[in-house]
Amino acid sequence: MFTGIVAAIGKISSITPLGNDPDAGVRLIVEAGGLPMADVGLGDSIALNGACMTVISKTDTGFTVDVSRESLNRTAGLDAIGEVNLEKALTLADRLGGHLVSGHVDGLGVVRSFEPVGESMELVIEASRELAKYLAYKGSIVVNGVSLTVNRVIDGDSECTFSINLIPHTVEVTTLKHLRSGSRVNLEIDLIARYVERMLSLKA
Repeated sequence: MFTGIVAAIGKISSITPLGNDPDAGVRLIVEAGGLPMADVGLGDSIALNGACMTVISKTDTGFTVDVSRESLNRTAGLDAIGEVNLEKALTLADRLGGHLVSGHVDGLGVVRSFEPVGESMELVIEASRELAKYLAYKGSIVVNGVSLTVNRVIDGDSECTFSINLIPHTVEVTTLKHLRSGSRVNLEIDLIARYVERMLSLKA
């Protein structure tokens, strides 16, 4: 489990295919940036842009993960060298600064606009209609591993659009600063909303 509070900006510095098969995954070497590595062990979970990955080797300044083709097909930002948001898995002693996050990407969104509004930035994202029922005014959503609050939801016939206001601090300490119109982003819906929908969908 995670909180969606990004601990550091890291960088994917190397991508190596795990075979010649088109369905093969890749091995990523990640520079940890400001993420302390002293307490990270083999098998530990670290979220990369909101996707939970398992550490298979580490150094004092970085770590290595294997990413399956299935994960690559369902996420954005893990198939190219560049910056990624990093967060270690929760311990029972950690503060829950964001909200409960599983590190499982539920779908991809597309940035429609990212523009200044006063001192903040308004991020507008288009998501699939399947995710619309999990999005609510003042509800939680994870975008590229960052816990954020939904300010507006507009439902369309085949998609929904939602907006988020980002304070300057959030923009500065995450990779969200690099988003542009057309960027794809990883989305994870609120864990509680997922269970509520499941309970309401079952007939007694």
